[in-house]
Amino acid sequence: MAKRKQLKPIPGFRSEADERAFWETHDTVPYVDWSAARVGIFPNLKPSTQTISLRLPASLLAALKILANKRDVPYQSLLKVYLADRVAHELGREPVQTPNQRIQATSRKAARG
Repeated sequence: MAKRKQLKPIPGFRSEADERAFWETHDTVPYVDWSAARVGIFPNLKPSTQTISLRLPASLLAALKILANKRDVPYQSLLKVYLADRVAHELGREPVQTPNQRIQATSRKAARG
């Protein structure tokens, strides 16, 4: 039977920035027993967003607005769904939801206000 390796104690940090700086330069293996790790699920966690400026051809924007109007969702929300699906496809990942499920959820949120 293999003997368990002694783990180093995780140092105390004065701030989140200090902790971030530490983990950016240190491997977690000497500090954490990853064999005992469990998957964490955070259903109410909202991803952070960043505002960008994006120039689109007028015809593409008009077509996007028509599609969004048919689904009764904001065109920006529809654009985010399309981008997320394409990025997931390019990275070889399956989207968490199908586009229609995501659009329907967005539509319900918009209807609630």
